Amino acid sequence: MAHADEEDAFRAFVLARTPALSRTAYLLTGDAHLAEDLVQTALFKAARAWHRIQGDPEPYVRRILYTQNISWWRSRRHAREHGLGGYDAPARDADVDLRLTLEAALARLTAKQRTVLVLRYFEDLTEVQTAEVLGIGSGTVKSTGRQALARLRTLAPELADLVGRTP
Repeated sequence: MAHADEEDAFRAFVLARTPALSRTAYLLTGDAHLAEDLVQTALFKAARAWHRIQGDPEPYVRRILYTQNISWWRSRRHAREHGLGGYDAPARDADVDLRLTLEAALARLTAKQRTVLVLRYFEDLTEVQTAEVLGIGSGTVKSTGRQALARLRTLAPELADLVGRTP
């Protein structure tokens, strides 16, 4: 592919997929500004490797998104508690209360717990895939997910239908 064609393909990808990548980044970080930084970092890294990406670039870019987020919370450079307010994801009026309740509860989870839940339930990764992305064992994914859901049940019992009843 010619250089101009690669640039056009990258530009089209960025325009088409940035909103979806931003939603995932926001769920991972819990902060709109960090989410922006995360998406920009992932897209910058993808742009440098664009000529090597075979097939659909989205899995490659999402992997960068996940691993960069992991690097951030492992280094504790970005580790701080903050609310999830500020990201204006489209929502129907009937869903606003549920979304706000879920955001408030997710904000009170650890970064690792939130990341496991986002990868498992929003990104629909298996336990094994989540473990591979996070560089941890699948048993750790199971226990972290179980702990995170238990904490959500405690923090927001009104979400029981969403997160399931206590086993």
